[in-house]
Amino acid sequence: MLLDGRVNDTIWNKKGYEGLIKIENKYDIDVFYKENVDTEEEIRNAVDEFAEDGVNLVFGHSNIYGDAFTDLSKYYPDIHFVYFNGEITNDNVTSLNFNAHAMGFFGGMVAGKMTETNVVGIIGSFLWQPEIEGFYEGVKYINPQATLEIDYLKSWKDTEMAESIYERMKNDGADVFYPAGDAFSEKIIMQAEADGLYAIGYISDQRELAPDTVLTSTIQDVDKLYELAAKSFNKGKLKGEIMTFDFQEEVISMGEYHEDIPEYFKRDIKEAIEKYKETELLPNEY
Repeated sequence: MLLDGRVNDTIWNKKGYEGLIKIENKYDIDVFYKENVDTEEEIRNAVDEFAEDGVNLVFGHSNIYGDAFTDLSKYYPDIHFVYFNGEITNDNVTSLNFNAHAMGFFGGMVAGKMTETNVVGIIGSFLWQPEIEGFYEGVKYINPQATLEIDYLKSWKDTEMAESIYERMKNDGADVFYPAGDAFSEKIIMQAEADGLYAIGYISDQRELAPDTVLTSTIQDVDKLYELAAKSFNKGKLKGEIMTFDFQEEVISMGEYHEDIPEYFKRDIKEAIEKYKETELLPNEY
């Protein structure tokens, strides 16, 4: 596994590493990982070392690895390369993608229900994140009168800018926040807790982090996804293609719900999720 940061510096990286360890234990194999690999030269050198160690499956824990893996795949036809959230593939290059629109929608439903000021703040990393569009739609579906303030960092890691955006949105009346970036979600949640406001967790179930603040979480189980990819690879069924996963594959889910959320509304969301699993239709698409 290649990571563009350190194993423990974000929730995303930690869960990816946990997936690697699960694969090691389940299949009794040797695994290797390298941290802070984010340039073309570093990626090439790391793959060269992996090849010398007999590695035949390489996970790139980010979308930055797509181009490099596609180029390297020509020279290493016996290695299968897997990376995240990209549109580039080859015979031995697979792109794994979370269909995050729905999880954002259900998180938005909760935010739209629980806001008292009718102002909800979304702090995103990048404009293309599908969970942000879904969140917007979910808020508006439940609460058409709500105003959404949306801003982007154009980075996964700029925590200072995220905190600055939070303060501005708070001053504009936002009382529910969706920090859609795992590097800064914890800091925003802790600040919301200090200010007596609500937040929606991101990537993992962050309810325990601030039980009075986190209404629910939009969860992506990347560790489970790695296990699925390894299982498919071991069976010789992992293809060079774009693979998309959602609630149906049980790698996306919603976290524990806050006790302040009405019971009838929790049931409504649960039913909506089950219907989405069956029909792939969100409530605003019925």
